[in-house]
Parts: sequence; C-alpha cells; structure tokens
Amino acid sequence: MILRSNGSGLPQHIIIFLVILGLSAPLFAQLMSQEENETEIILNEAARYLAAKNYSSALDLFDKLPYEEVEKSEIQLIKASIFNSAGRLADARKIANSIIAADGKNTEALMILADAAAIEGKDRDRRSYLEKVIAINPKHARALNDLGNISLGNKNLRVAAGYFDRTLAAEPENGEALVGRAVVYRYEGEYKLSEQLLSRAAYFYPQWARPLQERGRLYKSAGFYAYALEDFEKALTLEPDNYWILVDRGTLLMEMDRKKEALTGFTRAISIAPDIFIAYVYSAGIKYEFGDYSGAEQDFAKMSKIRPDYYFAFEGLGLIRMKNKQWAQARDAFLEAYRQAPREFTYALMAAVNWMRAGKPTDPKQFLAQVLKTAPRDSIEYTMLRLFHDLSGDADAAEKIEREVNIYSKSKMLFYLACYYDIRGNVSLANRYYIMVQELDAAASIEWRMNEWILEERRIGLRAGK
Repeated sequence: MILRSNGSGLPQHIIIFLVILGLSAPLFAQLMSQEENETEIILNEAARYLAAKNYSSALDLFDKLPYEEVEKSEIQLIKASIFNSAGRLADARKIANSIIAADGKNTEALMILADAAAIEGKDRDRRSYLEKVIAINPKHARALNDLGNISLGNKNLRVAAGYFDRTLAAEPENGEALVGRAVVYRYEGEYKLSEQLLSRAAYFYPQWARPLQERGRLYKSAGFYAYALEDFEKALTLEPDNYWILVDRGTLLMEMDRKKEALTGFTRAISIAPDIFIAYVYSAGIKYEFGDYSGAEQDFAKMSKIRPDYYFAFEGLGLIRMKNKQWAQARDAFLEAYRQAPREFTYALMAAVNWMRAGKPTDPKQFLAQVLKTAPRDSIEYTMLRLFHDLSGDADAAEKIEREVNIYSKSKMLFYLACYYDIRGNVSLANRYYIMVQELDAAASIEWRMNEWILEERRIGLRAGK
C-alpha cells in the first residue's frame, strides 16, 4: 500500500500506515509540528486498530483529538477514508462533500468519493471523480493508476498503457504503475518488457508481494514453471494469507502435475476466504479425480451456494449423489443444472434417469414433454428424450445410435439406452450397452464417468479386474 507515490497521489488513510512504518509524507508533515505530539500518538493508535480492521475503535480515537486538530481537512479526510473502509459510505461522502464545498479542487476529497463509488461498484461515477482529479492535477499518481486499472479490467490495453505511462513519466519508480504497465505488456505478449518492469518493481519494493506474483504469472504464461513457482513462493513468504497468490500457485502446481501440493494450497485459500468461489472449483476437481467424493461433494455444495448460476457445481453434485444411489437428490441437482443450461439436454436425461429410479418410470413424463418442445427434432438427443417420455421405441433409438458417427455423442446415448434397459428391468441388455460405452473410450463426458462407476460396481467390462 505504501507504493503509491504521494506527490498529492497518496490516499489519506495510507498515512496511518506510514506512521506505523516510521516513514513520512508531505501531508503528515503538515499535521505534525513536533515528534511524538498528541496527534501523532493518537494516529499511531488508530493505525494499529485499522491494521486489525477494528474500524469502530479507530474511529473512536478521533474524539480524543484536540478540537483544532480534528477539524482540519487533512484529519477529516483520514476519518472519511476509514469510514469507507468500514463500509460507512454515507459518512465518508458527507465529509468529502463538505470539504469540496469549501475547496472544489481538493483532490483527496474527490478520491474519497471515487473510492466510495468503487466499493459500491459504480464504475461510471468512480471514473468521473478520477477524471476530475487529473483535470485538477494531471500528475496525480493514484488517480492515473486507478484509471489505468479500470481500463485494464475492461481489456482496453491501449488506454490503460497511456495512464500508466503518464504516471511513470512523472514518477519512474511508482510501484503501481510499474506493475500495471507490466501487466499490459504481458497481455500484449511483450514478455521481455513485462519482465523488466516487474523486476524493477521487485527491486524497488522488496517487501511488496505483488511484483513477484505478477512476474510469476508472466513466467507461467511463458512456460517457465520453475521460475514462476519460485516467485509465487517468495510472494507467499511476504503475504502468507494472500488468497490469490495461493490460487496462482495452486493452478501452477496443477499444470506441473503436483496436484496433492496444489490441493493443500487451495484448502488453505478456502480457509482464508471461504466465501470466494474459485478455489472450490480446483479443490473439487482434484478431490473428484483422487476419488475423495465426499470432499468433492462438500466443495460442489459450497460452490452452488456461492454461485447458484454455476451449473457445473450442480452437475458434480448430481454425479456424486447418483453414484451414492441418492436418486431424488441427484434428480434435483440435474434439474437445477438443466434450469441453468436449458440447451444441455443430457442434464434433462440425467434428471429423468434419477427421477425414474427414485419413483415410477412415468414420474418425469410431464417434465420431458416440456423438454421435447425445445429439443431439435432431428437430433439424437430428441430421440432419447422421446424414448424416456414414451417408454417405447427403444429399437428405433438403438438404430439411430448405431448410425451416429460422432463417437462422443454415440457414447453418451448408448449410456442412456443402457440406463433405460436397467430401469425397465433388462439388466443383461443394460450391461451389454454399458460395456459398449466403455469400449468407445469417450472419457470426456459425465456419462462415461458414471458408466465406469456402474461397471466397477458390477465387476464387468474391460477394466473390471482393476
């Protein structure tokens, strides 16, 4: 956080951290007439509360400041920034707007408003405030960098590069600008230029993890896995609780086929930030691959709560519950997956299979009638949906599957034909089709994996002895 050069570009609340670190800044110098005076002691204490995210205690300390100190705009802006951090945006805006009413060119008050807009996700308002700041001070480093990062997030690389270049022209060692410009270079495939800037940032700011993290990402993109891992490891020594460094390291270890180590990292990331989605995706995948289906199910369940629109979580839940013969629960999971992805007709078929096993073969008839209205009539999926709806026409379905040239589609439909015979009580014919699915070896589908579990349980098929 200390890397954003001041030159009127340093946000006010960072001064508190400067006090902790024993550094100085122009604004802090304006507040202090002598070392260790009452204001400095109180702000040091506020800094400790702020570092611990104890915002209420930090704010309470402002009541202890002398009246003539607390009314200074610089102190008020520190307080407003803490209000922002505490989520009390209305209070932060009230202070900032009051200062702007008296001084329309107070860039730090405008930055408070920009930060409040950022917290609320009001990107247009945030950009407007930032543009007002650089209109007043064209060299305001933080405003330029924030605009650069906004453009970077929108993949507008040319504009982002322009903002970062403007910062670096005024402050060649500005850490945020060095990293931001390096990221632009990486997206553009200019790996050498990106590496040079990130190495500069790592040299200037050896206690800052982000240059190492971004350089690790660069090395990973370029295929230099050993160098990437070294940078991620160094970054973690600086910030051992950084969720995104742990995720970056974990995805790299997966590519290096070191999945057990990766899983340890993802587990730690989840413990740090249990409501962030992405680590569960990788954790569930590894557990699923390693046969820890109970652990994978827990991850899929958490994913489905965090991101109800992520239908792959419901797919995973459906498969594991189907494996465990929890037919009704599996049905519900596949129904939700189909609701999220209504063109994935195999989810509808999976739901129908589990529905029939949970009750009577006619139970999903009404549901399948609705699905048939949306499926292309000339498709093989339509034929299979019609079979489960009508509970007849299996010979026609088998003939159409036999003519199918796409091995992937053929394998999937053979699986559903096998399930149909299983449900109807013709186990020997069902087993024959399960074995045919295995022989096609179309391992990319969820049907193939379910098919393997069925064959393993029944001890039949090519790999039955394993």
